Amino acid sequence: MRKRRMVAPVAATLAVGLLASACGGGGGTTEATGTLEDPITMEWGKPENPLVPGNTTEVNGGNVVDAIFTGLVQYDPNTYEPENAMAKSITASDDKKTYTIKLKQGWTFHNGEEVTADNFVRAWNYTAYAPNGQKTASFFDKIQGYDEVHPADPDGNGPKEAPKPTTKKMSGLEVVDPYTMKVTLKQPFTIFPSTIGYSAFSPLPDMFFENKEKFEKNPIGNGPYKFEKRTPNESLTLTKYDKYKGERKGTVEAFQFKVYNKLSTAYQDLKSGNLDFMRQMPVSALTDGRWKQELGDNAITAEAMKVTPLSFPLYQEKFQDPNLRKAISMAIDRKSIVENVFSGTRKPLRGWVSPSVDGFVPNQCGQWCQYDPAKAKEYLKKAGGFEGTLTIASNADGGHEEWVKAVAGSIRDTLGIKAVYKPIPTFSEFRSKIVANEMTGMFRSGWVADYPSIQNFLAPIFTKGASSNDSTYFNPEFEKLMSQANQAPTVEEANKLYAQAEKLLAEDMPSVPVYTQGIQAGKSDRLAEAVVTPRRSLALTTVRVADSQQ
Repeated sequence: MRKRRMVAPVAATLAVGLLASACGGGGGTTEATGTLEDPITMEWGKPENPLVPGNTTEVNGGNVVDAIFTGLVQYDPNTYEPENAMAKSITASDDKKTYTIKLKQGWTFHNGEEVTADNFVRAWNYTAYAPNGQKTASFFDKIQGYDEVHPADPDGNGPKEAPKPTTKKMSGLEVVDPYTMKVTLKQPFTIFPSTIGYSAFSPLPDMFFENKEKFEKNPIGNGPYKFEKRTPNESLTLTKYDKYKGERKGTVEAFQFKVYNKLSTAYQDLKSGNLDFMRQMPVSALTDGRWKQELGDNAITAEAMKVTPLSFPLYQEKFQDPNLRKAISMAIDRKSIVENVFSGTRKPLRGWVSPSVDGFVPNQCGQWCQYDPAKAKEYLKKAGGFEGTLTIASNADGGHEEWVKAVAGSIRDTLGIKAVYKPIPTFSEFRSKIVANEMTGMFRSGWVADYPSIQNFLAPIFTKGASSNDSTYFNPEFEKLMSQANQAPTVEEANKLYAQAEKLLAEDMPSVPVYTQGIQAGKSDRLAEAVVTPRRSLALTTVRVADSQQ
């Protein structure tokens, strides 16, 4: 694994001794707490897609997939440093183009099927193969033979008739023996071993390929927790996999992910003992630190690898001029918004990368992310003005209404154009419209890192054809710098080039950085120990239930 600097432990750990009082999903901590009859409950939202690793790019689905599957590499929940999981060893060639990966033996999927090198290779090929339409396909684009299974889109805008693959398997993937695989890349990629802990690189059981519809209804992984049941639009339950071979085993028997349409409802349930964990607090609870007062020792704060920008649909003619995009950015009073809407619990974002990851450089956006009404008006004039209504869309079930309305108000007051918040009922519907290139105005595009590197805040979002390039942004110079960074001989040199690529975004402004935030989570007394990762997810294997009480 690569050696690199990482900010000191950024996960939030909460350990509580014997508790004087208890509350939770069942009204108290008893011997039944954490069982299938009385599971630990967590605030959740409906996933965009079925729980297939290669087709999951958002946090709701990702939180479940991370618990169901274990890849070659995993990330320490406390430090988020990469460490071998199913990989016994990962050996790079001198030129860092070929990686020989030996697997640990004895691992099984939840249906008893053995996990072998073929399960990884077959899964990676399936995800990369264009006709399968998997969202994370672009994460495999550095492997030799990717271009043959996933030909490049000629114009970058989704042609009606996409080029047809010439094969179904990447030439850079080889099963050497049942427990050894070899990965050959198109060019050196210094941070490759650290990236393959992302869930897109998970193995898939044979039954997935035999009956995909059955798998989607009852996903089978190789992780510490297994799928138990799901009630659409209500909840999903996981139970502990007793035959899990990994070092990080779960102790809690069952977790239930509960769908909430409003964070305020979830917060009331948390306070009343009907919910055990919340990833984020509603804006209303942040005022004057009320959530900390109300939750006391159960309030959780820490750093997070998360940023919140607003993106432009660059496939719409009205957003083609970068002068307009810069004008809008300079019309946003970020300082006022984080102070008045979030009570100072957020920080203005002056670039596209989280301050919590390796390679971060401050103020990459420069003057374009500074509130400057005069210059904003000047650039709006350069762009020839803006006709009609500027809509800013977000899902209505994620607690974003207050700040998006504040952004719209700042733009409206500064530039004199009509700007309004456009709510879309659910996260799933919101993401579906974005993926289908149906956005007519700006839209929220928050990002939580898949792995701890500056590269992850750039490549999946801004490179051509990438999994989360929702704006359809393309800049040849940006692509060139990212390629050079990937091939740099050291992580330090790579990070400098990634930072140069980020700097280019300031001239194009494909999205507008708004704010960055830490973790503001909460738990119930039923949890004696819990770690919230820098991805703002509860690490299920770290949860310990409090001593039983009546």
